[in-house]
Amino acid sequence: MAPNDASRKSTEQVEVAIVGCGPVGAMLANLLGLQGISCVVLEREAEIYALPRAVHFDDEVMRLFQTIGLADAMQPLVHVSPGMKFIDDNGRLLLDWSRPQGIGPQAWHTSYRFHQPDLERVLRSGLVRWPTVRVRLRTEVFAVEEAAAGVEVAYEDLATACLGRLRANYVVGCDGARSLIRRLIGRPMEDLGFHERWLVIDAILRRPRPDLGDYSIQHCSARRPATYVRGTGDRRRWEIAVLPHEDGAALTLPAAVYALLQPWVTPEDVELERTALYTFHSALASVWRAERLLLAGDSAHLTPPFLGQGMCAGMRDAGNLAWKLARVLRGQADDGLLDTYQEERCPHVREYIELAVRLGGLINTKAMAAALPEGALPGGEAARMSSIKPTLKRVLTGGWDAPAGQIAPQPLLADGSRLDDRVGYRFAALVEPELAETMPPRIRELLAARDVVIVADETPEQQAWLQQTGAAAVLVRPDRYVLGAARSVQELDALAQAI
Repeated sequence: MAPNDASRKSTEQVEVAIVGCGPVGAMLANLLGLQGISCVVLEREAEIYALPRAVHFDDEVMRLFQTIGLADAMQPLVHVSPGMKFIDDNGRLLLDWSRPQGIGPQAWHTSYRFHQPDLERVLRSGLVRWPTVRVRLRTEVFAVEEAAAGVEVAYEDLATACLGRLRANYVVGCDGARSLIRRLIGRPMEDLGFHERWLVIDAILRRPRPDLGDYSIQHCSARRPATYVRGTGDRRRWEIAVLPHEDGAALTLPAAVYALLQPWVTPEDVELERTALYTFHSALASVWRAERLLLAGDSAHLTPPFLGQGMCAGMRDAGNLAWKLARVLRGQADDGLLDTYQEERCPHVREYIELAVRLGGLINTKAMAAALPEGALPGGEAARMSSIKPTLKRVLTGGWDAPAGQIAPQPLLADGSRLDDRVGYRFAALVEPELAETMPPRIRELLAARDVVIVADETPEQQAWLQQTGAAAVLVRPDRYVLGAARSVQELDALAQAI
């Protein structure tokens, strides 16, 4: 008998197999576990990578942590960021991207700094709560094959060198920029034009340096563009462009690193934690779904880091995909619902990538006019920038669709709770009390059958938003994006039918 014959005879069956247990894979598994979907996460590495990588997430991501019940665990581990400033070689402010310091419409701050190993530990600790979720570390997927009503995944247990197989209804590749699942789909990525080598330096302060500041600083320079980022605690990051003629490997040596850091710090100020040479790319997968294979996170898109939206985009992928997978697997929707995943997420993330590329042109001074108003360049007043919140392409809609595709705010409700805590990871109908009182029982029953929570609180925040949209009811999806709105009972009926 061949060594793996026994495992082939008892092939494990799950609903979803996730390849990769980084932040996106772990978030997706938490969202699936929350809905009772059976899944297994297959991760090649034995431990969480101990050094910094991603350092920023936004209010939408914290809202996802709230959804999976882990926001309280994350809050002590983050630093609220005041924003980012872009300056030229003479120290002149070109672009001011200050973030509001209060709680925003999502019920969270708009910008957080974090240490990725901390975030991954929180996400993985959360997975043990779900009886339907299993994580297999030191497990490398090497083949995926179509099977009857599913996909067979072949893997190797790297600890024992034993081969195994499992069968899943769907496989989601959260396996990074070099994704095996994307290669198996066999379609190229669309090149969005930005490819630059940068040196990323993570350091820990040996002594206080308050003069470095809390703002992230983009040094826009034709000589050598650079970025300074204030992390959590004593962590600080510099990202410094590697010039075309330079030997990148030589720049990672400590003496060379400290020479590059000389404008900011000395060896007495900081201890080097990590130095890594990266090529920042901008690209989009042309196909995010091929039958039962799907992509999320860096497997589906790559962005320069100048907006801090790389991991955020992957987390939004997970938030969009998890409820759709659950509804298909439960028989509440047909398989075609999964086609809306790329249709919605790809244009959304493209907007972030294209803005990051424009900001890259400002930072390296090669395309400054594309990122700044005309008056800012010759010495005028600095431009001001606000965070973008792209709308989803309106694939799923019904009723009166004027606000469809917007991210919904999270109002405080009459009992003091936040909307998402009342609703959970489900559809919500935010309804004016007058409409709720006159709603026919048939529509109430239809909404209940569609697993929609009706919220008709007379709270100022909810009422103000409904008035702003001009609607008597707004239907919000589990990923907190607006499905559509209604001004009447008839339009609310159409919305309920659209779910």
